[in-house]
Amino acid sequence: MSHEPTYEPKELDRDSIVYIAGHRGLVGSGIWRAMEAAGFTNLVGRTSKELDLRDRDAVFDFFRETKPDHVVLAAAKVGGILANSTYPVDFLSDNLQVQVNVMDAALEQDVERLLFLGSSCIYPRDAAQPIREESLLTGHLEPTNDAYAIAKIAGILQVQSVRRQYGLPWISAMPTNLYGPGDNFSPTGSHVLPALIRRYDEAVAAGADEVTNWGTGAPRREFLHVDDMASACLYLLDHFDGPEQVNVGTGEDSTVREIAELVAQAVGFEGRTEWDTSKPDGTPQKLLDISKLTAAGWTASIGLKEGLESTIDWYRANRASLRG
Repeated sequence: MSHEPTYEPKELDRDSIVYIAGHRGLVGSGIWRAMEAAGFTNLVGRTSKELDLRDRDAVFDFFRETKPDHVVLAAAKVGGILANSTYPVDFLSDNLQVQVNVMDAALEQDVERLLFLGSSCIYPRDAAQPIREESLLTGHLEPTNDAYAIAKIAGILQVQSVRRQYGLPWISAMPTNLYGPGDNFSPTGSHVLPALIRRYDEAVAAGADEVTNWGTGAPRREFLHVDDMASACLYLLDHFDGPEQVNVGTGEDSTVREIAELVAQAVGFEGRTEWDTSKPDGTPQKLLDISKLTAAGWTASIGLKEGLESTIDWYRANRASLRG
């Protein structure tokens, strides 16, 4: 028998206990800032040193002790094409363990609202553009990040299963490519935009007159500032309920070549850009259909140029202490 929730979305109590898993990461730290700004007074976070989310007993003990009212599951092992294709076992195993442990412990505590965060790479490589939520599981995944994608798909299914079996109004959001303060700028583990920022910034510092990027520069990518993502997450928790994952993006994309030009301009690089076409491009295009999110009443507000400039400022202020 199905127990699909009969839940009327309402603003979360700002004094409720909210556990943000992954609160030091790009997304988690953005959501923490957004919730703090919205007046939440009982935010809870643990670093991976304080609580290893792969340790099932430790996670259950933490939930029993903390008794969160709501959970945002933003903790994940993430990386770009190189990391994903080099360490598929880590991306599959770590993410599955984290998700299952956190959701099982949240279920034991009868947590009312849980927001699971996935990634747009869950969709088939050749999905029709812009990608609608219904495209999930309709085709083959992009081989360079299939292990990570399968883990995230399992998370969506777990949320849907909890809704069906226990009637709890848990939801999932799938962000497009994110960037902003707190991103990973390491040379081997970063996504395309922070990698470009680092590469061009280092070229300026070194007085180099040439930068070489991976691939052809032809793939199209959509980018969303993490503060917009955080705003969307809080909006969904306050205003939305439904079993299907919700795409979160801007609804607009650019070629990687155009993005590289914007970054070069923003950091003040005046040399030339070469493209190493022996390196993989990844998915040709990944633009999300955001009509469900728009219909729910939320739209992005930070433009790419403005967002890039503030991210570069943050990177330059923090680069001495960054990972890698």
